[in-house]
Amino acid sequence: MPKVVVTIDGIVIKEVELSKERTTLGRRPYNDIVIENLAISGEHLGLTKLGNQVVVEDLNSTNGTYVNGKAVKKQVLQNADTIEVGKYKIRFEADASDEFEKTMVFKPRAAVPAAPAIAAVPAVPPAELRGTIKVMSGAAAGREMPLTKIVTTVGKPGIAVAAITRRPHNFLVHHVEGADQPMLNGVPVGEQPAILKHGDQIVLAGIQMQFLQS
Repeated sequence: MPKVVVTIDGIVIKEVELSKERTTLGRRPYNDIVIENLAISGEHLGLTKLGNQVVVEDLNSTNGTYVNGKAVKKQVLQNADTIEVGKYKIRFEADASDEFEKTMVFKPRAAVPAAPAIAAVPAVPPAELRGTIKVMSGAAAGREMPLTKIVTTVGKPGIAVAAITRRPHNFLVHHVEGADQPMLNGVPVGEQPAILKHGDQIVLAGIQMQFLQS
């Protein structure tokens, strides 16, 4: 299934599969992909599936929609195309099966030599990185939120929002929205991500949290 990956400053904040016939992106909460940023129009753009193709269409947005650096009104997307809206970049990833079908070459009469026997070697999966955010103050004190997604957002939309990104070897936190920046061990965190360590203290919108890693 095709999908889009939303990033800002190289940090992934959302991954959305295009499962519907039409997917909309904008600032209003009824959109399928919501980006709460004043540079994004209420209804900024639409992504429409037409067979194996996906078409991006600018919905008369204030600041426009760009694909690979060029302003567009309506365009068929190719795998790895980058849509730009404000400071956000949205990478389009086509359905892997569609791409495979496009690149397959059939040679029905060609002789295929038998592959040599190779002893099977069991794959050893890498240890899964586990992290949790524990709320230390406020009405939700004591609540624990496992960081199972690639990107987990915390905070209050419109006031202060931070994103925690899970990487293969660590977790990163950075500021996404709002006037109040998250505080990491007493130091403000901006759009540049900071590496989290076990026991780190995070304060966001007056709520104290603790990062736990196992």
